[in-house]
Amino acid sequence: MDATPLYGGIEAGGTKFVCATGTGPDDVRAEIRFPTRGSTEALALAIEFFRTQPKLPSAIGIGAFGPVDSDPASSTYGYITNTPKEGWQNTDLVGPVRRAVGVPVVFDTDVNAAAVGEHHWGAARDVNTFLYLTVGTGIGGAAIIRGKRHHGLMHPEMGHILVPRAEGDDFEGKCPYHGQCLEGMASGPAIAARWKMAATDIPAGHIAWRIQAHYLAIAVINFIVTLSPERVILGGGVMQRSELLPMIRTIVLDRLRGYIRRDEITRHIDSYIVAPALGDRAGVLGAMALAAEAL
Repeated sequence: MDATPLYGGIEAGGTKFVCATGTGPDDVRAEIRFPTRGSTEALALAIEFFRTQPKLPSAIGIGAFGPVDSDPASSTYGYITNTPKEGWQNTDLVGPVRRAVGVPVVFDTDVNAAAVGEHHWGAARDVNTFLYLTVGTGIGGAAIIRGKRHHGLMHPEMGHILVPRAEGDDFEGKCPYHGQCLEGMASGPAIAARWKMAATDIPAGHIAWRIQAHYLAIAVINFIVTLSPERVILGGGVMQRSELLPMIRTIVLDRLRGYIRRDEITRHIDSYIVAPALGDRAGVLGAMALAAEAL
C-alpha cells in the first residue's frame, strides 16, 4: 500500500473555486474548477469532489477570500466573515468540510495559502521572509516571517492600505469600505470601473497600466520599508499583463531613491520583485501545503 499522505486543497477564491488532491505540484491526482456562486452550492460541489475520490485525503487545507477568521482558538474559526461578496457573509467553510469528509482541516486566507505554496515549491523556496501580493478580484497580501505565516489581531489586510493618488487620477475608488485604498484603486473591478472595460480588454501602452503600476509600486515600497522582505512576489490575474512587472520594478527603484542599500534591490531587482513560480496553481497547491501542517 502507498503510505504517502494524500493532501486535499480548496482554493476558495472570489471568482472561482479550485479543489485538488495530491502530494505536490508534480503529483496532482485530481482537480476540479467551478465559478464561485452561492456558498451552499460551492460547498456541496467541493465536498462531493473529495468524497468521490478513490482515496480520501489525510487532511484538507482551505485558502479563502476574506476577511476570514483564521484563529484556531476562535468559535468562528474557518468562517468567511464580513465580506462585501453577496451571500457569503458569515459563512462557515471548515465545519461542513470537516464533518462531511471526516479529516482534519487547516484554514487561512487564499493569499496566505498561495504564499505557503510558493515557499514549499515555488519562487520563495530559498528565502524565509517574503511578501506575496495578489492582484485580482480583490487585493490581498501575505507575509511569511522566518518561515511562518504572519497573524496578529487577525490576518493581514494589505489590500486596504491607503495610497497616494497617481498624478491626474480623479477616480473615486471602488472599495465599499475605504474608497481609494489600494484595492479600491488597483483591483480588477477598480480597473473596470475606472476605464469602463475589463483589464483584459485594455491594450498595451494604455495609460491605465502606468497608473496601475504606480499604485502597486507604492504599495510594494510601503511593505519593503515595513517588513523588510527578502523577496516580493506579485501574483493574481491582473499581474498576468507582461508590462506591469517591469514598470513596477522601475518605479520602486526610483521612489526608494537608494535608501535601501542592498544588492538584492539596487542590482538584482528582477530577481527581487518576481512573479509566482506556481502561476495560477499557487492557491490550490498552497492549500494542499496547508493540509500538510495538520499531519
